[in-house]
Amino acid sequence: MKKFRKVLDGLTTSSPGGTMGSPSSGSAAGTPTAAPTPKEIDIQETLVSENFQMCKTVRHGFPCQPTALAFDPVQKILAIGSRTGGVRILGRPGVDCYCQHESGSAVLQLQFLINEGALVTACADDTLHLWNLRQRRPAVLHSLKFNRERITFCHLPFQSKWLYVGTERGNTHIVNIESFILSGYVIMWNKAIELSTKTHPGPVVHLSDCPKDEGKLLIGFESGMIVQWDLRGKKADFRICYDEAIHSAGWHHEGKQFMCSHSDGSLSMWNLRNTTKPFQVTFPHGKIQKDGRKESCKPILKVEYKTSRSSEPFVIFSGGLSYDKAGRRPTLTIMHGKAITVLEMDYPIVEFMALCETPYNNEVQEPYAVVVLLEKDLIVVDLTQSNYPVFENPYPMDIHESPVTCTAYFADCPPDIIPILYSIGAKHKKTGYSQKEWPIAGGTWTLGSNTYPEIIITGHADGSIKFWDASAITLQMLYKLKTSKAFEKPKPVEGRAADLVEEDPFAVQMVSWCPQSRIFCVVGISAHIILYRFSKYDANTQITSLEVRLQCESEDVISPSDNENNPCFSESGSHSPQTHHHHPASPGSRTPEGNKDTIPCLKVKERMVRVPPGYQAELVIQLLWVDGEPPQQITSLDINSAYGLLAFGNCNGLAVVDYLQKTILLCMSTLDLYGAADPYQRLTRSPRRNRQSTSGLTELSDNQQSIDMERSKSPTSDHVNGHCTSPTSQLCSAGKPRVPMGPEGPRLTRRGPGRPPFRKAQSAACMEISLPVSHTEESRENSFSRSRSSSVSSIDRDTKEAITTLQFGESYGRKNDALPNPCLWVGTSLGVVLVIPMSIPTDHEERMEEPVTMGPSGTVLMLKGSVLRFGFLDCMGSLIQSPYEVWRDLNGPEDPDRVRKRKLVHFSPSSSQDSCGEGHLAVVCSERQAKVILMPSQSVLFVHNITESSFVLRADVVSVSNSVCLACFCANGHIMTLSLPSLRPLMDVNYLPLTDMRIARTFCFTNGGQALYLSSPTEIQRITYSQEMCDNLQEMLGELFTPIETPEAQNRGFLKGFFGGNSHNFDREELFGEAAAGKASRSLAQHIPGQAGMEGMKVAASGVVGDLARARIALDERGQRLGELEDRTALMMSSAEVFSKHAHELMLKCKDKKWYQF
Repeated sequence: MKKFRKVLDGLTTSSPGGTMGSPSSGSAAGTPTAAPTPKEIDIQETLVSENFQMCKTVRHGFPCQPTALAFDPVQKILAIGSRTGGVRILGRPGVDCYCQHESGSAVLQLQFLINEGALVTACADDTLHLWNLRQRRPAVLHSLKFNRERITFCHLPFQSKWLYVGTERGNTHIVNIESFILSGYVIMWNKAIELSTKTHPGPVVHLSDCPKDEGKLLIGFESGMIVQWDLRGKKADFRICYDEAIHSAGWHHEGKQFMCSHSDGSLSMWNLRNTTKPFQVTFPHGKIQKDGRKESCKPILKVEYKTSRSSEPFVIFSGGLSYDKAGRRPTLTIMHGKAITVLEMDYPIVEFMALCETPYNNEVQEPYAVVVLLEKDLIVVDLTQSNYPVFENPYPMDIHESPVTCTAYFADCPPDIIPILYSIGAKHKKTGYSQKEWPIAGGTWTLGSNTYPEIIITGHADGSIKFWDASAITLQMLYKLKTSKAFEKPKPVEGRAADLVEEDPFAVQMVSWCPQSRIFCVVGISAHIILYRFSKYDANTQITSLEVRLQCESEDVISPSDNENNPCFSESGSHSPQTHHHHPASPGSRTPEGNKDTIPCLKVKERMVRVPPGYQAELVIQLLWVDGEPPQQITSLDINSAYGLLAFGNCNGLAVVDYLQKTILLCMSTLDLYGAADPYQRLTRSPRRNRQSTSGLTELSDNQQSIDMERSKSPTSDHVNGHCTSPTSQLCSAGKPRVPMGPEGPRLTRRGPGRPPFRKAQSAACMEISLPVSHTEESRENSFSRSRSSSVSSIDRDTKEAITTLQFGESYGRKNDALPNPCLWVGTSLGVVLVIPMSIPTDHEERMEEPVTMGPSGTVLMLKGSVLRFGFLDCMGSLIQSPYEVWRDLNGPEDPDRVRKRKLVHFSPSSSQDSCGEGHLAVVCSERQAKVILMPSQSVLFVHNITESSFVLRADVVSVSNSVCLACFCANGHIMTLSLPSLRPLMDVNYLPLTDMRIARTFCFTNGGQALYLSSPTEIQRITYSQEMCDNLQEMLGELFTPIETPEAQNRGFLKGFFGGNSHNFDREELFGEAAAGKASRSLAQHIPGQAGMEGMKVAASGVVGDLARARIALDERGQRLGELEDRTALMMSSAEVFSKHAHELMLKCKDKKWYQF
């Protein structure tokens, strides 16, 4: 615990100009500095570095780019491998684990050690890995790197410790799973094929042991050759040379016949009694044409042949459709007797696997479900019902149903919000699912003790919003909202006008949510804002529409109609009645050039509509086209339910809307907000001159050089996290710059009518543009001087400045204010902070009738880089929450006893500060710097230069361990925390070495030391930077392995055991062990010990269940060894008795004989 005492003097001598400069300009970067003031503030900071630790918690969503699938039929857990080297292991809801190979190589194949708590992965870098699943965070125990051959297929028989590995050269190697050492036993391709065969058989595509005899190995080569290899005799029992290439094979459980799938869309059945030709060849989807020939069909990539006691066998395969029907969706075919069912899939099939009751391949399989892994989905089909319904997936696999464009994370929400959202969302759930329980039900998971309500909100490209319950590191869909329902359907357009139409006009850019009042606000890419209120009842409503002309130009002549839409500082007489209604401009109005003018991008539904319970649209605000130019996208938003106000800004200026009275209070350019307190000397000029300009950055350019120049500019990315943190460099998809940019913001250059008005609605998931993670000294200096200098030479190029962040709160608008009042804090792209005080009527009736007045008070201070975040602390160092209105249902039934007035909750800065006087602390963070200032004196107390070589993408004032800190995420991947108010560095972790645009757009912090980002187009990664949560994480995670008795093999009976082969007598150790097979060549493969040994066990679950499980396993293993020792001891005693008996008989026989009689 540390005390910070600052002598606060010199308040009267400080000037606004003095506070704008950086107090730390003479100090080293990252060193907090202080400004003296006359009073003493005593704040005890409790946070220290030991309170912070970075750790990944859980990953939600569908595994991106899946490649492989595996299932443990005893443990009932599923594993999915991906192209990026990730492995997701899924069990019952709550059991969800993500592992990542360090190499990042694609996972080719997965093999569970059934009921052993281990998993083998084969990767594209020709390395085998053994993962230990008996701990909550799996780790690699062993790795085996093949040096001279490429791995193509692996097979691990049940209850065997020897793994068969097929290679591209056609050889089959054998690996000991326990030691991960290669056996000297090798099946060479030239030994497997006939000597008369002149061509190479190709890579090994299939390996499986015969169910009747484990000593027989079926090897399938890509060329169509099939060999059954006698492991004991080291020779081939039979060889089949088929004309068509083989993709897969599957045994009948009796081991007398098997089935193969081929590249011509056929299935061939083979009997071991006669392997000269298949006894059956079928083309399931190949019809006979008029000329008598079969239709050509696509390859059948995989087939599974599963038997059932009560019915005909199941033959399940993917592919095989005829080529003549173009555009058909991928299919999974289920042949059950004479019935053929074709299941069409939404995405290509990556892999499928039938789930069977028994792990033994020589028993009747009894399949009950089939897991189908698609490119972007995971489905499970119920095979026990004739209509083959799918199971309802309990995992959040549909996050990417429409590409994610923004995220928001709310921890410690009101406890009643999750149940009510779930109850309303449950009414719209799909039906027709299987009534049986989800079959992937392995592992154990219990609700942790340190849980609290958490909600994640995702915005999508189609305009939909999804609310997710994220409590206790799980993720469950609560409620879905479609913002497009507030608008009429866009009419299709053709010709030149089609270039001006946004592909995703409803795409969500950012959201603002007040959980206490349940007010929800959505910003869309078409420069529109929708305000929603929550109701438990349906209602007939008509959406109010406000249209704002936020296209301020210095030398433009403002018409009387413009004055109505662009009032100056609002006073009681400045409100025009026309701001309550739609603009009179019709969609058909055009300029002489044929461009749109004074109309919005979308048309709001004007009729009365019936809205269901949930979030109901109340107000739509849209920016208008001006002079044939589309409105600029909205870059900042804040809403306050206690004030009834909504503020938003873009690179043109700021607008404030009273959503209770449905009026526009303020609409003006950023330049006009300063008044006489403008910190820059600007040479204003008409932006229209830029239309003819062809030099420098004032012209749209498609060449790579201009893009590189934009990319090298200092702070920022294009629309980070759904909004533009600084418009100094806006990157565009496909290398097309969207708006010509100047050093300080977007230029006012006119766009030709053929240019698209918007960048395509970039999914946060799809954007892979790398952000600049470092700059050379020269580019750093040039970048900073161009974008942050206050000299006339740089400012005169542009008169515009973007609004990058907004915050309502109780504060002091002027230095001489004695009491706090409602204020709007404004941050700009030039690092300037403005405070706008407001006068809001307190009486309920007056508030609905009297206007709200507001007027800027001038510049407070300046920072380096665009302003990102505001936060307010009282003089005790506690976080001051924004005031809010308690939720009330406006559509509820009329109750005469209930007063239907607004109930407001205020958090005044001076309420708990009798001991330390009036005032509060304001925390301001920009792309490069953080400052703490004392209000109302506007004195800078602390300054910290966060970064010089990079820039901050995301910053937030969050609560951690019963205190508060400033959390920052930088473009170079660093995550930092700073103490408040002293801005001491507490943590600086290089978490992500390379940050791409997807992460930059979706990264967000929340209370409790948590954060999240979109790690792939389909997955959300949650992390924590709290030591307390890291310590509790083991308790919160699920157990992947649970001790389960392996089911006993069925009694085969005397006749089956006598005539069915001697598989039970097969001893692999005797064949593959070092004593019999020798050692493999050292140059063939390299053994790499894993780091999971003792380290892995240290991070294993510390719970009672885990300890008991390990103890039981250890006892079982010890008992097994003791049993083996007892058997060997008994055998030795028996041998000794026999030897003693024979010796005694020999002694009696020879006792009376003379020496010469021998």
